[in-house]
Amino acid sequence: MDNWVIAMMLGVSIFLGAIALFAFLWAIKNGQFDDENKFLNAAKFDGEDELNDAVKQEQKKEALKKEYRPE
Repeated sequence: MDNWVIAMMLGVSIFLGAIALFAFLWAIKNGQFDDENKFLNAAKFDGEDELNDAVKQEQKKEALKKEYRPE
């Protein structure tokens, strides 16, 4: 009596899964997940001052670690 409900749910699930798979494969084929310039664009905005500040911050972290580390 309730077998038709299970069959309908199974059929709809398979149909929706097939649509999702088709959309995913289409997106891969059309390059929707490609971000080739991600790191190049991010590095473009870093200047020498920002890089020097980052190095100084790392040196401060290391100095604090050595200061508080019992040896």
